[in-house]
Amino acid sequence: MLSQTFKERLHQIVGKENVDDSKAGRLVYSYDATPQFQSMPDIIASPRNTKEVADIVKLCSEFKVPIVPRGSGTNLCAGTCPTEGGLVLLFKHMNQILEIDEENLTITVQPGIITLDMIHAVEEKGLFYPPDPSSMKISTIGGNINENSGGLRGLKYGVTRDYVLALEIVLPNGDIIRTGGKLAKDVAGYDLTRLFVGSEGTLGIITEATLKLIPMPETKKTMLALFQDIEAAARSVSKIIANKIIPTTLEFLDQPTLIAVEDFAKIGLPTNVKAVLLIEQDGSSEVVNRDMDKMAAICLEEQAEAVQVANSEEEADALRTARRVALSALARLKPTTILEDATVPRSEIAKMVRAINEIAEKYHVNISTFGHAGDGNLHPTCLTDVRNKEEIERVEQAFAEIFEKAIELGGTITGEHGVGVMKAPYLEWKLGKEGIAAMKAIKTSFDPLNIMNPGKVFAKDSRKRVVVTR
Repeated sequence: MLSQTFKERLHQIVGKENVDDSKAGRLVYSYDATPQFQSMPDIIASPRNTKEVADIVKLCSEFKVPIVPRGSGTNLCAGTCPTEGGLVLLFKHMNQILEIDEENLTITVQPGIITLDMIHAVEEKGLFYPPDPSSMKISTIGGNINENSGGLRGLKYGVTRDYVLALEIVLPNGDIIRTGGKLAKDVAGYDLTRLFVGSEGTLGIITEATLKLIPMPETKKTMLALFQDIEAAARSVSKIIANKIIPTTLEFLDQPTLIAVEDFAKIGLPTNVKAVLLIEQDGSSEVVNRDMDKMAAICLEEQAEAVQVANSEEEADALRTARRVALSALARLKPTTILEDATVPRSEIAKMVRAINEIAEKYHVNISTFGHAGDGNLHPTCLTDVRNKEEIERVEQAFAEIFEKAIELGGTITGEHGVGVMKAPYLEWKLGKEGIAAMKAIKTSFDPLNIMNPGKVFAKDSRKRVVVTR
């Protein structure tokens, strides 16, 4: 329970109109897009500038109140669920583009700006910001940076980390620092910019970001390759990369996902095949045409039933949109949808797909699989019902085995969704005790009071997903 003194001082910082401690208001921010996690915060605050953020952090440090910075709550690792209560920090007032620098090819923004709004703004200038998480219509740049979000274009262009040049950060003691700059080269000291990207709000609060832009590609083409053999589709992915072709997008959807997406989007997707690859290439017309011809030939060599090239940008956009709504489409089918994020080297993608199907059969659970096959990032998704305790137990066992298999194949437990609460119990499998100890040393040095998004990244004991209530 927060003291009246704390609340009054918070009102003085941001104004009473930007504070909410009503039950209804707190309930709204008690959960994010992750199933099975909910915990009530004590209070919500919406600062208007960096100074107010710093003052809030100093106040929380004085009273040892946990802080959970939050974007749109689209993350899938319970990273913004306030598991230890405290203050949820919203950035609805800090949502502006501060500068588009066409000379240096950068954009400087506040953390609350919607990702797609920023993308549209730079595209109006003939520029391109490649990271495109499926949630980009509602996710914020601050959230993208905290989770190091990926997206469909990650294979060719990389993830959010690769485009963050500079940050303004409020540290857990209220100090404000700036890292990086509009520079092609900078080796002055530790790379603090990259340290904070993907730190999930556990080290500090990002209040401003300068991002790298690139010229808009000249042209692009999109196609679907249809397969009656899932493993043939997976082999095609490895073979395309082995032939030194790096497409913009190389996505995998299995038949259950296709059926769900077509029922949801109704764009004419083939549902009588076992899997499809959604492939896109951009660049000069010559390169795009050459690569698309080569990739089509590779898919046909691997027994693709057919290869269909989109006839217009509208048709291509519909295909991309269909892939982006895969989670929404599947989520309509059962009360609880658990989407995971196992990632393996590209060369192991066929083995991983086979293993997921075998594990699903072993535990008698329904798992649909889609994802960024080109970079080995698969999203096995289980449709279940949290009220069925026995089935949830089998789901837990299945995903634990999937993570174990991913690590065995040289992969990781998460490629883009973050650790949060969801993956924390498995992190030691990937990093070992020594790796966890090194990370804890960093966390403690920045945040000795453990007020920055506590309960995230570092596991307590259980390897269970549990509903957290306060």
